[in-house]
Amino acid sequence: MSTKSRGSRRTARAIDLRHLDSKEHHVAAKEKSSTGTRKSTLHRLTVPSGGEVELRTLVRPHYLDRPGYQVREFAWEGVTGLLVNGGIPRDRADWCPAVERITGLEVNERNHSAAGLVLMRTQRGLYALSYGVGQHMLDPYYRDDEFGLEFATRCLDEDGIIKVRNQIMDGRGRVDEYSVARGERIDGFGLDRFGAVVRRICGTVSGIPLTSLPAGSSKHVRVECSESTIKLPLATTPEEFLNDLRAIEEVCSCPDPLPELGFVDRLRTLDKRSRKAVDAQAVLERMLADPTHPRLTLGVPESCQEGFGSAQAFRISSGSRSIDVTDLDLPVLLGFVSDKTEGERLKALGQVQVVMFSDDDLKTPASAATTGKEWLIADVPVETVRYFYGHGKWYEVGAGFLETLEEELRELLGKSASVQLPAWPKGVPNAKGRDSHDEDWYNKQAAGQEGYLLFDKKNIVTDKFNGGGLEVCDVLGPDNQLICVKKATSSNGTAPLNHLFAQAVTAVETLRSDKAIRSAFLGQVADRTPEHRLLSDFGTLKVVLAILLKDGKEITVDSLFAFAQVSLLQSARRLRAMNAEVEVVAIRR
Repeated sequence: MSTKSRGSRRTARAIDLRHLDSKEHHVAAKEKSSTGTRKSTLHRLTVPSGGEVELRTLVRPHYLDRPGYQVREFAWEGVTGLLVNGGIPRDRADWCPAVERITGLEVNERNHSAAGLVLMRTQRGLYALSYGVGQHMLDPYYRDDEFGLEFATRCLDEDGIIKVRNQIMDGRGRVDEYSVARGERIDGFGLDRFGAVVRRICGTVSGIPLTSLPAGSSKHVRVECSESTIKLPLATTPEEFLNDLRAIEEVCSCPDPLPELGFVDRLRTLDKRSRKAVDAQAVLERMLADPTHPRLTLGVPESCQEGFGSAQAFRISSGSRSIDVTDLDLPVLLGFVSDKTEGERLKALGQVQVVMFSDDDLKTPASAATTGKEWLIADVPVETVRYFYGHGKWYEVGAGFLETLEEELRELLGKSASVQLPAWPKGVPNAKGRDSHDEDWYNKQAAGQEGYLLFDKKNIVTDKFNGGGLEVCDVLGPDNQLICVKKATSSNGTAPLNHLFAQAVTAVETLRSDKAIRSAFLGQVADRTPEHRLLSDFGTLKVVLAILLKDGKEITVDSLFAFAQVSLLQSARRLRAMNAEVEVVAIRR
């Protein structure tokens, strides 16, 4: 896109910079040749009450009187504020001993971690410039976690995106980063616009009256924006610096993001020390007192995903107390913090240990030890804002996210089923106290219908899948339907659903890409039904996610938890990309 079209795009969005008098801006442009810039990190700060606050309050207390640091107020050519600078000199860098051991030579080098923090006020807000490791001196409670991405989504050049870092909102904690050598449209990065939480975005800006962008030039500058910071070249003289800051404020005041970057505003991660996370955690603490709270559930941590499907028992322990259960549910887990006072429950949950076992006698661990906090999922309303807590992380839900998510979900859930599945009534408890009508029992009932084949526990073992092998599906339907079955009651939360969705994706992905698995699976089908349609038509597969919710209730947007909604849509998109249709079917009681 040309510079001219970029400029017209900004004009169409009506970014109002009229407070910068055109004559003054012209004079400033002429003088910019003598004005220096430096790449700086800019923060915006917020005060919960919205009132005045001493600038010293925004600094972590121990830096105000720490040896080696100085705190000074300043007023210089229109800029007033507070400067904190210093550092901890080391007589010997910490890497010196390692080098000596490797080389046998003496090494003595000094190290100094310098830090600078400039705090200031404008008519619109509070700001900080950090240098070196100066950002660590800011109290994160006052940091504005909307600032960086708010700026980026309102001014980045349409074809100037260079790098995107995002976190996947499905409980696994995975972080992906994409980068290109030259700028590109955001569409070219192939991001999941529902499950991807953008953490950082880097690109170019042009057409903004910054000191580093002379008026009338075709120049652009590179900026890097995280949730709470902007890194960009800023003027190093007071008057021009204030002009730069006003230009940034004007961009951020634009009510709507650019159309192609609107999805970034829908969902954000929060620093657990930020004001929003602190407020949300206060609400969560009250919720944790009620193990039956409808906005609380469980989700499988990433480290337990692989072994969860085969887990036969769980051991939950804290201190000298320990409980062994066959199914992990929320009341049992929260029972370990029921005696804690408000404000101590989430911390105590982090000290509860959960271990899965692949056998009933709890001799063979199926995963590494995890904390109770890693299993917790919560939907937390704070006044008019929604927050999600999942696997130790906080997310803020922006305007439009839920509406867009639910619209696509309704379309998926509204599709007519191509299979007929029997009811799943409760059975009598077996010797271990479990429902005798388990998944094994139900799969045999479903496969007993004409045209249906049982594949539950018919795992395929190859050189690649040489452990427990790969289970492609529970039941194969008459029209090439790979039917995957799961019971998901309210007590065990989103964990079984997340596992079900991941299992379906893995099965189709492997069938498409692994010739040995595909041949073995088709061989199993041919052995039992030589004329099965799948043998001659392996093109379009159909995945049926058959789910039993509590009491056999209908599967709707309201009956699925937020993280399960995101995980379902992500899985459906991946399956469609592999030429597999997706259906979601409710099993009745």
